[in-house]
Amino acid sequence: MRGRDGGFTLLEVLVAVAILGLTVVVSIQGFAAGLRLLKVAGDHQHAVLLADQKTREVVRPTLGRDDGSEGPYAWERNVRLLEAPDLVVPGRPTRWKVYEITVQVTWAERRHVEVATLRTVLDTDTPEDESTR
Repeated sequence: MRGRDGGFTLLEVLVAVAILGLTVVVSIQGFAAGLRLLKVAGDHQHAVLLADQKTREVVRPTLGRDDGSEGPYAWERNVRLLEAPDLVVPGRPTRWKVYEITVQVTWAERRHVEVATLRTVLDTDTPEDESTR
Protein backbone atom coordinates (compact mmCIF):
# COMPACT_ATOMS: atom_id res chain seq x y z
CA MET A 1 0.00 0.00 0.00
CA ARG A 2 1.11 3.44 -0.83
CA GLY A 3 0.98 6.20 1.74
CA ARG A 4 -1.02 9.37 1.32
CA ASP A 5 0.60 12.21 -0.53
CA GLY A 6 -0.99 14.77 1.79
CA GLY A 7 -3.75 15.82 -0.69
CA PHE A 8 -7.53 15.71 -0.40
CA THR A 9 -9.66 12.94 -1.81
CA LEU A 10 -12.42 13.70 -4.26
CA LEU A 11 -15.02 12.93 -1.59
CA GLU A 12 -13.48 15.43 0.84
CA VAL A 13 -13.45 18.14 -1.82
CA LEU A 14 -17.10 17.47 -2.72
CA VAL A 15 -18.18 17.66 0.93
CA ALA A 16 -16.25 20.91 1.42
CA VAL A 17 -17.80 22.46 -1.73
CA ALA A 18 -21.30 21.39 -0.62
CA ILE A 19 -20.81 22.93 2.84
CA LEU A 20 -19.41 26.13 1.30
CA GLY A 21 -22.31 26.33 -1.17
CA LEU A 22 -24.88 25.85 1.56
CA THR A 23 -23.21 28.52 3.71
CA VAL A 24 -23.16 31.01 0.82
CA VAL A 25 -26.85 30.42 0.02
CA VAL A 26 -27.89 30.85 3.66
CA SER A 27 -25.81 34.04 3.94
CA ILE A 28 -27.32 35.54 0.80
CA GLN A 29 -30.84 34.73 2.00
CA GLY A 30 -30.06 36.36 5.34
CA PHE A 31 -28.83 39.54 3.64
CA ALA A 32 -31.86 39.58 1.33
CA ALA A 33 -34.24 39.24 4.31
CA GLY A 34 -32.40 42.07 6.05
CA LEU A 35 -32.77 44.30 3.00
CA ARG A 36 -36.50 43.53 2.77
CA LEU A 37 -36.91 44.32 6.45
CA LEU A 38 -34.99 47.56 6.00
CA LYS A 39 -37.32 48.61 3.17
CA VAL A 40 -40.44 47.79 5.21
CA ALA A 41 -39.06 49.76 8.16
CA GLY A 42 -38.29 52.74 5.91
CA ASP A 43 -41.80 52.65 4.42
CA HIS A 44 -43.31 52.47 7.92
CA GLN A 45 -41.20 55.40 9.11
CA HIS A 46 -42.24 57.49 6.10
CA ALA A 47 -45.91 56.64 6.75
CA VAL A 48 -45.63 57.69 10.41
CA LEU A 49 -43.98 60.97 9.42
CA LEU A 50 -46.72 61.63 6.86
CA ALA A 51 -49.44 60.89 9.44
CA ASP A 52 -47.75 63.20 11.94
CA GLN A 53 -47.49 65.94 9.32
CA LYS A 54 -51.18 65.64 8.42
CA THR A 55 -52.06 65.79 12.13
CA ARG A 56 -49.98 68.94 12.68
CA GLU A 57 -51.51 70.67 9.64
CA VAL A 58 -54.75 71.10 11.60
CA VAL A 59 -54.37 74.50 13.26
CA ARG A 60 -58.03 75.34 13.80
CA PRO A 61 -59.97 72.05 13.88
CA THR A 62 -63.11 71.74 11.80
CA LEU A 63 -65.29 68.68 12.11
CA GLY A 64 -65.21 66.25 9.23
CA ARG A 65 -63.11 63.97 7.12
CA ASP A 66 -60.62 64.63 4.35
CA ASP A 67 -58.20 62.46 2.47
CA GLY A 68 -55.50 62.48 -0.14
CA SER A 69 -52.41 60.71 -1.33
CA GLU A 70 -48.70 61.32 -1.57
CA GLY A 71 -46.80 58.91 -3.75
CA PRO A 72 -47.67 55.33 -2.77
CA TYR A 73 -49.28 56.49 0.50
CA ALA A 74 -52.98 57.25 0.88
CA TRP A 75 -54.09 59.15 3.98
CA GLU A 76 -57.41 59.86 5.66
CA ARG A 77 -57.90 62.45 8.41
CA ASN A 78 -60.92 62.53 10.74
CA VAL A 79 -61.66 65.36 13.16
CA ARG A 80 -64.38 64.90 15.75
CA LEU A 81 -65.54 66.76 18.83
CA LEU A 82 -65.21 64.94 22.15
CA GLU A 83 -67.18 65.37 25.32
CA ALA A 84 -65.04 66.91 28.06
CA PRO A 85 -67.03 66.98 31.29
CA ASP A 86 -63.91 67.95 33.27
CA LEU A 87 -63.81 71.29 31.45
CA VAL A 88 -67.41 72.19 32.31
CA VAL A 89 -67.81 74.65 35.19
CA PRO A 90 -71.36 74.71 36.57
CA GLY A 91 -73.06 78.05 35.98
CA ARG A 92 -70.56 79.16 33.31
CA PRO A 93 -70.50 78.62 29.57
CA THR A 94 -67.98 76.07 28.33
CA ARG A 95 -64.99 77.95 26.96
CA TRP A 96 -62.98 74.97 25.71
CA LYS A 97 -63.59 72.31 23.12
CA VAL A 98 -61.61 69.09 22.79
CA TYR A 99 -61.08 67.61 19.34
CA GLU A 100 -59.73 64.20 18.41
CA ILE A 101 -57.65 64.23 15.23
CA THR A 102 -56.98 60.83 13.71
CA VAL A 103 -54.86 60.21 10.61
CA GLN A 104 -54.60 56.79 8.99
CA VAL A 105 -52.01 56.15 6.28
CA THR A 106 -52.19 53.05 4.08
CA TRP A 107 -49.73 51.67 1.52
CA ALA A 108 -48.80 48.39 -0.16
CA GLU A 109 -52.31 46.91 0.01
CA ARG A 110 -52.32 45.62 3.61
CA ARG A 111 -49.99 47.95 5.46
CA HIS A 112 -51.29 50.87 7.50
CA VAL A 113 -50.44 53.09 10.43
CA GLU A 114 -52.69 55.35 12.50
CA VAL A 115 -51.80 58.43 14.56
CA ALA A 116 -54.30 60.06 16.92
CA THR A 117 -54.03 63.18 19.06
CA LEU A 118 -56.24 65.42 21.14
CA ARG A 119 -56.37 69.16 20.67
CA THR A 120 -57.92 71.61 23.15
CA VAL A 121 -59.13 74.84 21.55
CA LEU A 122 -60.61 77.97 23.06
CA ASP A 123 -64.21 78.34 21.91
CA THR A 124 -64.40 81.77 20.29
CA ASP A 125 -68.18 81.49 19.92
CA THR A 126 -68.69 81.59 23.68
CA PRO A 127 -69.08 85.15 25.00
CA GLU A 128 -66.49 86.07 27.60
CA ASP A 129 -67.55 88.08 30.62
CA GLU A 130 -65.56 89.56 33.49
CA SER A 131 -66.15 86.55 35.79
CA THR A 132 -64.49 84.05 33.40
CA ARG A 133 -61.22 85.98 32.92
